[in-house]
Amino acid sequence: MKKDKRVDAYIAKSQPFAQPILIHFRKVVHTACPEGEETIKWGFPHFDYKGIMCAIAAFKKHCAIGFWKGSRLVDTGDHLQQLNRDAMGHLGRITSLADLPPDKVLSGFIKQAMKLNDDGVKVHVRPKNKVKEPLVVPAFLKAALKKNKKASATFENFAYSHKKEYIEWLNEAKTDETRDKRLATALEWMAEGKSRNWKYMKK
Repeated sequence: MKKDKRVDAYIAKSQPFAQPILIHFRKVVHTACPEGEETIKWGFPHFDYKGIMCAIAAFKKHCAIGFWKGSRLVDTGDHLQQLNRDAMGHLGRITSLADLPPDKVLSGFIKQAMKLNDDGVKVHVRPKNKVKEPLVVPAFLKAALKKNKKASATFENFAYSHKKEYIEWLNEAKTDETRDKRLATALEWMAEGKSRNWKYMKK
C-alpha cells in the first residue's frame, strides 16, 4: 500500500500519545491489505479497498477506529462495539497501544472488511424517520441569538438537521462552564454562516 503524505502530516500533528497508535494501526492495515489505498477523508486517515474500508482518528485524549461496514463484521472476542458519540469508533476509546486488540484480531477485521467490499456488500442504512420531532430551542440560546443578528439569521435559515446539531451539542454540556464555552463557539461559527460540523464537510 502506497503511503499518502497527508497521513504522515496528520500523524505528525497529533498528540504524542496518539502517534504510536496511529503508526501501529497504519502498519497493521498495510500488512493485512497491501492492495489498499490510504487517503484523507473528512479530515482524518482512511484506508480504502474497492471502496471505504476503515479509518482512524486522533482526538485530544483518545483515538478511534471505525470500520465502514462494522455492523457486518463477525466478532468472536467481544472486541467490537456499536458506534457511539463518546468514542466515535468500533473499538472504544483508545488511549494507548494496550487498548488495541491483538494484531491478529485487527488483521482479521481488516480481511473481513476486504471480503465485504469484494462481495459488494452494502452498508446497512437505517430507514429515516419521516416524522421530525419539533425542535425546542433552549432559553439561553434564544437569548444569545437575540444579541447576535448574524448568528440569529444563520440559525433561522438553517435546515432542521443543522439546528438540531447545535441544540443537541449545547444541551449535552455537563457543566455550565462547558455550555458557555460551546455557546460562544456556536455563536462565532453561526455568525460566519457555519454549521456545527463544518470542519468535516467537503469543500
